[in-house]
Parts: sequence; structure tokens; C-alpha cells
Amino acid sequence: MAGVISIYGLIIAIIITTTLPNSETFDAFKAFSRLAAGLCVGIPGLAAGIAIGIIGDAGVRANAHQPRVFVSMILMLIFAEALALFGLIIAIIMATKAQ
Repeated sequence: MAGVISIYGLIIAIIITTTLPNSETFDAFKAFSRLAAGLCVGIPGLAAGIAIGIIGDAGVRANAHQPRVFVSMILMLIFAEALALFGLIIAIIMATKAQ
């Protein structure tokens, strides 16, 4: 599940690099907007990765004791990954508004 979060960063990197203007029209607003878009996908991705690691560790240990915990562990992992997805959505909005 955590491997998908790295794809979010790749998507934003492609969007940012394909929408870069020439150097005459590239001002500070466009530069900081692209920086903020990268941070908006990177920081939630880091937080989601940490959450997935903690939930995965605790979930595997709990699943060894009680197999009924498996479905709730998967749901918690999905909700943790949703954090990075929300960051991706905001980053796409910021990267496209910077044009």
C-alpha cells in the first residue's frame, strides 16, 4: 500500500515539469506555487507512510493473536493512505493554478 504513495509524488513531478514556462515568464509566484505543490504531496505522503508502518506492525501482531482483526486493519490502512490522496488532490489544484 505504501508503494502507491510514491506514485503520487511522481504524478506531481510530471505535472510540474510539463507545465514549466520559459525563463522570461517564470516569476516568484509560479516558483513558490510549484514548491508548495511538491510539499503538499510530500508531507502527507510521509505522514501516511509512517501511519501505514505503525498500523501494519500493530496489525500483524494483533492478527497473530486474533484473526478477526484483519478486516479492521485493512480499513485503517486504507484510511491512512487517504491522507496522501488528499495531499495529491490539493497539489494538483495548486500546480494547475500556477499557470
